Amino acid sequence: MATTRRRESKTMTLTPDPEEPVQDPITPHKRLESGRFRLQVDRQMKESYATSEAAEAAGLAIKKAYPLLHVAVYDGVDGVTKAIEIPAA
Repeated sequence: MATTRRRESKTMTLTPDPEEPVQDPITPHKRLESGRFRLQVDRQMKESYATSEAAEAAGLAIKKAYPLLHVAVYDGVDGVTKAIEIPAA
C-alpha cells in the first residue's frame, strides 16, 4: 500500500515598506470639473466648460479634425444636448 504525502503550501505575505509613500488607486476615469457645459466625444464626457461658447468652440475644433466622430455639448443644468456639426461652406 502506497502512502501519499501532501505538500505543505507556503504562502508569502508582503507588507508595504513604511518608507514608501502610499499611491492613490489608479482609476480609468478622470474626474470632470463642475462646469455647466460638458463636451462629449462619441458619447463620452471629455471636458467641462463654464460657457456654451467655449464648449462649442472646442467641439468644433475636434469635429473639423475628425469629422466622423459624434461631438456634442451637454448642458448639465437644463439637461439638453446639442450636436456639433461642421458648418456648410
